[in-house]
Amino acid sequence: MNAPAFRPATRSEAKPLIGLYAESGAGKTWSALLLARGFVGPAGKIGMIETEGGRGEANVGREPVGQFLVRPIRQDFSPMEYGKAITDAENAKLDALIIDSASHEWEGAGGVLAMAADNQAAGKKGVLVWQQPKINHQRHFMLRLMQTTIPLVIVCMRAKYPMQQVKSDWVRSTVLEPKQADDILFEMFVHGWIDQEHKLHVTKYTLPELASVIRDGEPVSIETGQRLAAWARGGAAPTVNESAGDLPADPPASANQRASAGVGGTLSIEDMARAAAMRGRDVLRTYLGGLTKADRETLKPIYPELEGLIPADVEA
Repeated sequence: MNAPAFRPATRSEAKPLIGLYAESGAGKTWSALLLARGFVGPAGKIGMIETEGGRGEANVGREPVGQFLVRPIRQDFSPMEYGKAITDAENAKLDALIIDSASHEWEGAGGVLAMAADNQAAGKKGVLVWQQPKINHQRHFMLRLMQTTIPLVIVCMRAKYPMQQVKSDWVRSTVLEPKQADDILFEMFVHGWIDQEHKLHVTKYTLPELASVIRDGEPVSIETGQRLAAWARGGAAPTVNESAGDLPADPPASANQRASAGVGGTLSIEDMARAAAMRGRDVLRTYLGGLTKADRETLKPIYPELEGLIPADVEA
């Protein structure tokens, strides 16, 4: 068997893995759905591995997210069951996958903590208590997340303020922590926690440029997903202060434009350029500046059309 040959690196092979965690009611499920819809576009296929007794499905049909698919997990929250669900998501040819929530894989019935407790009850000692549960966690859950072919995976987690000892007293920590393995956040491209005002507080960027794509201190939105999709295709990240340069939440309206959606259901660069032009010359200029040279060459034939789409009252 021949070994795989080297090839030029492409950013599209780096599938974004995003971690969102929050206390109950902060809106992590809705934030994940908005991020996914912006990423895949209006025709893209979103799926959710749903563990919260159907609560995630309460959002179906809400605009601007619309429809999505669900694969429930009930009763058995083992790493193996999560691995099967990820395989089902791949077989469904999803453009984006939301796991809501991954906390059950760690602390739910049949999860990692439960497996360790069962080992202890069976008389196992020391490293044998945790050895197999952690192997299952890494092999069937974490490796599946990192190796999946799905273009975007968003991992939602419950969160808590743990108790910590200060001198002789136990007090509640001021740092919110996800209910999952300590090292899960290291595998994320971006992760952060959501407050009760639905704003994202980023706790890690793998690459500094992602700070202008998934923005700290702002709610996650359709535009967040659109920026992430543009970056994942190879475009340059926008500048952080470029609020006017965000791609619009409303997709192009014509059926022909929707039919020209690109790979994975994301809007084509032509559609995004048209949408940017309709918001003014500065927005269009910013969008074009974030593209690769090859993408700008692709758009040259429609430059006259783009000029005609710029509203007269925002020509500057």
